[in-house]
Amino acid sequence: MAFAEELPPEILAIKGDVAWGEYLSGECVTCHSAQGAEGGIPRIAGRDTEDIVVAMHAYKQNRRVHPIMQMLAGRLSAEEIAALAAYFNTLD
Repeated sequence: MAFAEELPPEILAIKGDVAWGEYLSGECVTCHSAQGAEGGIPRIAGRDTEDIVVAMHAYKQNRRVHPIMQMLAGRLSAEEIAALAAYFNTLD
């Protein structure tokens, strides 16, 4: 993950609050199915927290192109991204 190497270490070190992530996840599961990938939308349930954090920050910084994800990630704080990643990591 080349982009992960460019993120400040303090971003990757944030321990997300699972309960807060669950609270924030309502918008995510509008498109992302908790059961798995569907219609080209990748599975986020059970993903490694760092993978999610890196992907979300790439959208936030417009390094990954998807207008909806860029908009959603752009309005999240680093703590909110960490919380979402922690929550989705707990799902099977």
